[in-house]
Amino acid sequence: MAGKLYIVPTPVGNLGDMTPRAIEVLKTVDLILAEDTRTSAVLLKHCGISTPMRSHHKFNEHEAASAVVGQLQGGAVMALISDAGTPGISDPGFLLSRECRRHGIEVETLPGATAFVPALVNSGLPCDRFVFEGFLPQKKGRATRLEELKAMPLTMVFYESPVRLLKTLQQFAEAFGPDREASVVREISKLHNTTHNGTLAELVDYFTATEPRGEIVIVVAGCPPATAVKVDKYAAFKGKNARV
Repeated sequence: MAGKLYIVPTPVGNLGDMTPRAIEVLKTVDLILAEDTRTSAVLLKHCGISTPMRSHHKFNEHEAASAVVGQLQGGAVMALISDAGTPGISDPGFLLSRECRRHGIEVETLPGATAFVPALVNSGLPCDRFVFEGFLPQKKGRATRLEELKAMPLTMVFYESPVRLLKTLQQFAEAFGPDREASVVREISKLHNTTHNGTLAELVDYFTATEPRGEIVIVVAGCPPATAVKVDKYAAFKGKNARV
């Protein structure tokens, strides 16, 4: 009988955000596949979890997926976790989930932490419909994608590193216009969690004077109705990384 793969969200900041069910699953599976075993060891120790771990990250997931599927077909029960948040959302996880589905192995994803949801709600921008872009391409395809998003009427959500934040905000101001409303949320659920709202021009000024640190989510208002493109019910899925 085939085993089962659990995809388990882990806290994006405060370890207290770990759910009781996630802890229970991680305690009872045969093996935990972790993006970085050193990072996850801190969480597992905090939660009193002694289950063995194995590395499963973006550099080895193509090679590791077939071996994991083989073990699951043999009856093993495993859990996949990333360093923070829900695996598969800008983290390893999609490939393994897809391979399990292709081979008839049950996959169950637990609800839990992901950085963009609290950032989106906290921004005060419309969140009934939105497009999730994750990390934009750093070079090739970046300008093209920004041009495609220029007239998007939906709220847009991006991930970014602190070292690239200012340049990204400047590019957004150029592509979307300096008066477009936006929000920069950093260190979600951590001690120094902050949210800065304003126009893109105001945010560029702020982060020119203030060096950003920590994990960052950028939320940008959609294009005003007068200039927005018509978007049908499924339009947000047309981008490579889009989610609704």
